[in-house]
Amino acid sequence: MEKTYAPHSIEQRWYQTWEQNGYFAAKPDGESYCIMIPPPNVTGSLHMGHAFQDTIMDALTRYHRMKGCSTLWQAGTDHAGIATQMVVERLCNAEGKTRHDYGREKFIEKVWQWKEESGGTITRQLRRMGSSLDWNRERFTMDDGMSDAVQEVFIRLHEEGLIYRGKRLVNWDPVLHTAVSDLEVLSEEENGFMWHIRYPLSNGLGHLIVATTRPETLLGDAAVAIHPDDERYKHLLGEFVELPLTGRRIPIIADDYVDPAFGTGCVKITPAHDFNDYEVWTRHRHTSVVQDLPHGGLINIFTKDARVAADELIPVCYQGLDRFEARKQMVADLEAQGLLEKIADHKLMVPRGDRTNSVIEPLLTDQWYVKVAPLAEPAIAAVENGDIKFVPDNWKNTYFDWMRNIQDWCISRQIWWGHRIPAWYDELGNIYVGQSEQAIRDKHGLAADYRLKQDEDVLDTWFSSALWPFSTLGWPEQTPELAKHYPTSVLVTGFDIIFFWVARMIMMGLKFQGTVPFKEVYIHGLVRDAEGQKMSKSKGNVLDPIDIIDGIDLEALVSKRVSGMMQPHLAKKIEQATRKQFPDGIQSYGTDALRFTFASLASTGRDIRFDLARTEGYRNFCNKLWNASRFVLMNTEDQDNGLSGETCQYSQVDQWINTQLNQVIAETCKAIDHYRFDLAAQAIYDFTWNAFCDWYLELAKISLQSDDAALQRGTRKTLLTVLEKLLRLAHPIMPFITEEIWQTVAPLAGIHADTIMLQAYPSVDEAQNDLDAVANINWMMQFILGVRRIRGEMNIAPGKPLPVLLKNGSASDQHSVTRNEVYLQKMARLESITWLQDHEIAPESAMALLGDMQILIPMAGLIDKHAELARLAKEIQRIKNDLPRIEGKLSNPAFVDKAPPEVIDKEKTKLVELNSLLHNLEQQQLKIQNL
Repeated sequence: MEKTYAPHSIEQRWYQTWEQNGYFAAKPDGESYCIMIPPPNVTGSLHMGHAFQDTIMDALTRYHRMKGCSTLWQAGTDHAGIATQMVVERLCNAEGKTRHDYGREKFIEKVWQWKEESGGTITRQLRRMGSSLDWNRERFTMDDGMSDAVQEVFIRLHEEGLIYRGKRLVNWDPVLHTAVSDLEVLSEEENGFMWHIRYPLSNGLGHLIVATTRPETLLGDAAVAIHPDDERYKHLLGEFVELPLTGRRIPIIADDYVDPAFGTGCVKITPAHDFNDYEVWTRHRHTSVVQDLPHGGLINIFTKDARVAADELIPVCYQGLDRFEARKQMVADLEAQGLLEKIADHKLMVPRGDRTNSVIEPLLTDQWYVKVAPLAEPAIAAVENGDIKFVPDNWKNTYFDWMRNIQDWCISRQIWWGHRIPAWYDELGNIYVGQSEQAIRDKHGLAADYRLKQDEDVLDTWFSSALWPFSTLGWPEQTPELAKHYPTSVLVTGFDIIFFWVARMIMMGLKFQGTVPFKEVYIHGLVRDAEGQKMSKSKGNVLDPIDIIDGIDLEALVSKRVSGMMQPHLAKKIEQATRKQFPDGIQSYGTDALRFTFASLASTGRDIRFDLARTEGYRNFCNKLWNASRFVLMNTEDQDNGLSGETCQYSQVDQWINTQLNQVIAETCKAIDHYRFDLAAQAIYDFTWNAFCDWYLELAKISLQSDDAALQRGTRKTLLTVLEKLLRLAHPIMPFITEEIWQTVAPLAGIHADTIMLQAYPSVDEAQNDLDAVANINWMMQFILGVRRIRGEMNIAPGKPLPVLLKNGSASDQHSVTRNEVYLQKMARLESITWLQDHEIAPESAMALLGDMQILIPMAGLIDKHAELARLAKEIQRIKNDLPRIEGKLSNPAFVDKAPPEVIDKEKTKLVELNSLLHNLEQQQLKIQNL
């Protein structure tokens, strides 16, 4: 082993070895353990959420692989319809062209070309994270097999009447010219206005005042609604108002949707451009007043570009105007006609497309839908009866809430990149669904010259993703992989896609496989920054996991964080914050330190606060493991390590560390089995740093210096076997460093194999447990810690040998001193150990207690009592001078109200630390005064 731990010299080398040797592939025998990766977008790059999630999945996969399972972590990527099309369209725009210049077929060829050349970024980054995915089985949601599955599902659902075409409201992106899912709509609060408009009563007896945030949609109003119990307006039910600017007459209706306390209590109903209004219209559409309205009240006033449509019901002066231009013109006209009551400032939630940032327009269009209710019923039952378990359990309530209020699913998208809908139309508008145009002609007896045209739309990306657990295993063919690995074991995902993906996979799995797609759903939290803020480019707090692994200098980090920002003031602010936070850039921590950080933070269901200080701590932990391993190797290479057949003698220290190892193995297995990766990481960390490195290695040095050859052999064998098991224990979380060390340690321990990752995970060996050794060594450690505490409190040099007097000890204490005397003298740096008789009076001493036994260290000649008291008094006074300043800050409203939360927290922490230090120093002062 190299003297210094250098992750970059080992990580990529080992990953290439693992992949080239096929170690990630599922074995033909053994119980199946299968995880389907949430397929990342082919356009994407690894972010902290991915890295966290993939660390969890890889740890589970490696753990179960070592447990003897036939593990399949299914690799693959999603075609990401809208995102990918946008990338390639921007490339076309850079050439001065649009996709329409190429035409559909040529444009799709360009997308495939881009995918082959540039679409593998995230899979390369997953390899950098050590992810043991079965790359030989990698799938893409638009490869041939996946396309067959998508087509089969669409056709079968259509034949059963569960897929239909209908006119409904959708989220319409006027830049992309397509419907988008709710997940692709970001709604944030923005400053806006509330326009109060007078709607004259048709009977000439006054007007109603209607408040709206979107006056331009007035052109599509079908009614004015009031609450049925609103006494102010009850007498107007059945009356009509004159719709301003249009000359149309619309009814006044009553509906519980209206909040009498909001605005004026009168709400304009625009069913073709508002989802809530559409629901109101649906409840009233069979009434005579609505049926008598033009188009039945469903007036689509916008084009796909969000311009005012050319419709006979719309005044010509507004036709062709952009919706916001129309707003300005209409507000001016309302004011000119005396119909504008007032304009008030108003904060409102504005929906914007996550790709284009354009304001999403609810639009009435013809789309394809899945009738979801019949599919949702068995999917709800599967969770209710325990066939699927959510971890943490409370997430099932979110699932139930969504599923029990489910709406039909719009699955069509007006783009070119994606699974094209397998539907054809004749000139009469009849719809034919089938595998191909020829198959449809054959089935329906249509002549070759009978004109058919395929639907231009493609399917929502979530449609193909919903089939992921079984389509990746070869369905619709009944493959051996499908038989072995379906249903899969666990799905690891974030809470934000429980409905969009998790629920749809459950519905499709039950429908087409007759059983659930996975047995457990582990829901993890979001990765936030150290202050708990969501990571976002606009906040300048995004961390790139590859930068943490490799390191990045300050200028490159600043450039990454401000690139593409349109607002100069925001870019400057982020640059300044970055330079302050990372004056030296980000140092290289390596993959294992980052993975261990993620595992240590992965408590079930909670968002995690990612702080690079923790990663630095775990990089130090890697160093600790590396250096401990070098110590073991230096003391075992070219030595008799108990494999020669010669007798080995094991000390109480050896028996103690083996018992401790059994305990940490049990704790770690229990923690991983219950998805408590934080507890697993903590158990491994505590054992490695404290039990193994800080205690066992130091105690083992004493045994290795013994003249007893059998004891030396036993100690060397214990050093190797404990370290080798520890490496296997930590491997699922820290794969690279454990493999590198294991390759050298394992042969010395008598193990000859190619890789640690295919070795058995450690199990508890009850025969190794020795509770007497544990009690004895724990007693010895408390003795040594007592002496060390006195050294620290009395400021005595660590290397100075001390005489120790013992008093009030029991027979058991006396026996423990005798059996551990060599360890006590060397570990506590003792000059002598002397028992005092009950009647003897001890000299002036510092004391530690171990049960009833007094551990006394005479102070004569060890410290200058007066000098030490003077030093303590000076330090105590310094702290007492600092405390009022911090307390004053925290009690000052001007500071507390204006300072950033992290600054306030820092001052509070400093106050707690100073008070604690003051208490300890005063206790130390009291002890010395009493000497």
